[in-house]
Amino acid sequence: MTLFHLFILAIVQGITEFLPISSSAHLVLLHELGTSPDTDAIALDVAVHLGSIVAVCLYFRADFARILTGTGQLLRGSLGSPESFLAFALAVATVPALLLGGILTLTGWIDLLRNATVIGWMMIIFGILLWWAHRTFPERRLAQEWRLKDALIMGLWQAVALIPGVSRSGITMTAGRMLGFERHEAARLAMLMSIPITLASSGYLLLRLPGQPLDADLLWQLSLGAVLAFFAAYAALALMMRFLHLVSFTPYVIYRVILGALLLLIAYS
Repeated sequence: MTLFHLFILAIVQGITEFLPISSSAHLVLLHELGTSPDTDAIALDVAVHLGSIVAVCLYFRADFARILTGTGQLLRGSLGSPESFLAFALAVATVPALLLGGILTLTGWIDLLRNATVIGWMMIIFGILLWWAHRTFPERRLAQEWRLKDALIMGLWQAVALIPGVSRSGITMTAGRMLGFERHEAARLAMLMSIPITLASSGYLLLRLPGQPLDADLLWQLSLGAVLAFFAAYAALALMMRFLHLVSFTPYVIYRVILGALLLLIAYS
């Protein structure tokens, strides 16, 4: 893979992974334009995903520390603290996507769904759904009020994001707004939910890696990809969280509809 393609994959993946605009849609668009990097490089996929998730953990470092503390308490059989409840709720929210992901992978549907037509329609439909949810439901709840029922509902919606173009962050923010969370708090919960599911998907990809050792050139590419994805993801995340304090999700919705229409134009032409 050339440095140009490596740069494109890492930056695009880093920027779009946690914004409600679907990383899959952008990678498909790059492929259609003939500038897509080799997205079948499993090792590089793992590297950029890990770089992106480190950005989330660093940005929400106080919450991440609470998750680590709570996970340790859960392993010791304790569920009586806010930290252990948060860790348990995140685990509950992750289960639906893991189950559906396993089914789609075993049946082969996961590959059949990855095409410009499906992604284009999902971009438009779920973009409008995000706009509707934000305009319809009141903003009255904080992330500290997250309950187990909320975690399960948002987890079920997160599983829908296995359909390319839906956007994992977008659909969980939509679910959060439907549950009455403030837009900034809905985004925060969506980002925390991304930690276990991204680590799980990276672990799955690692299992698919071929057994041969990595050479020095590939290790350099993986390291560079992870670093680029980290900085791109952190910058995009910081801007989005600051942006949501000032305006609504509408700019992201407009962007989704335009990009979805472009993908449909390409697919049907």
